[in-house]
Amino acid sequence: MMGRSHALSGAATWLAGSVVMEQVFDYPHQSPLYLALGTAMCAGGALLPDLDLSGKVTTNQGGATVAHTFGPVSMFISEVIEKLSLGIYTATRLSHDPKRDYGHRTFTHTLPFVVLMGWGASFLCQRFGKWAVLPILFFMIGLALRGVFEHWAKRAGWVITTAVAAAASWYTFENLDSGRGYPLIGFAVGVGCFVHLMGDIVTSAGVPILWPIPTGFKKIRLWRMIGVPNSISVEVGGKVETLVLSTLFIIISFGAGAWLAGGAILRRFGVDI
Repeated sequence: MMGRSHALSGAATWLAGSVVMEQVFDYPHQSPLYLALGTAMCAGGALLPDLDLSGKVTTNQGGATVAHTFGPVSMFISEVIEKLSLGIYTATRLSHDPKRDYGHRTFTHTLPFVVLMGWGASFLCQRFGKWAVLPILFFMIGLALRGVFEHWAKRAGWVITTAVAAAASWYTFENLDSGRGYPLIGFAVGVGCFVHLMGDIVTSAGVPILWPIPTGFKKIRLWRMIGVPNSISVEVGGKVETLVLSTLFIIISFGAGAWLAGGAILRRFGVDI
């Protein structure tokens, strides 16, 4: 999937999931700040795995959409992640795993990466407090802005996107309760990464989601790409993705957001739903 579709799927998943948690599992109502925080972290997390698709750092060209979020800085980060992913692939591949000279859709598209990002974000926030929370908020909010508001971010440029992300992350941090907010950050990031994998699985290329579990019988592989059959797969950047799925994600996001916002307003007047 393209970057915007991934980000929208992350936002839709978090908002729809929040409705289900409140209505079905009687989860405590979230404040507008926490709802926005979870949505942003999940949308940003849904873009995080594609930081393994690097471009030209010096000219800020090529690479995944998300790699352009913070200009040359994020392009450099993407380059490092791509090389690390390729190194992990090369060091662990078996004889039937094909040779590769690029790291896209390797380590960052596996379940261990999902767990690492989710657990790692929570651990860092709890362990280092402000010095970890602020950078994580800044980075993930920036990714979410670049993905969900892709057209605006391109017109505004990476400097404006960076400034908005910095302001939003500082405001969020100042109003965040560490007891509830810090674990929420990690959980939402992990959910977003998992949603990304599910989005790529419906494409013909697939992802090595089961790594490092060996798969196959005669031709055992560690990096087998898991995806749906070509006959029902979604073409990356095709009409099904850009029109049908993206529109569906937007409808779900607005519908779930309206339900949650409406419920919060009614509760202020003593009406519970």
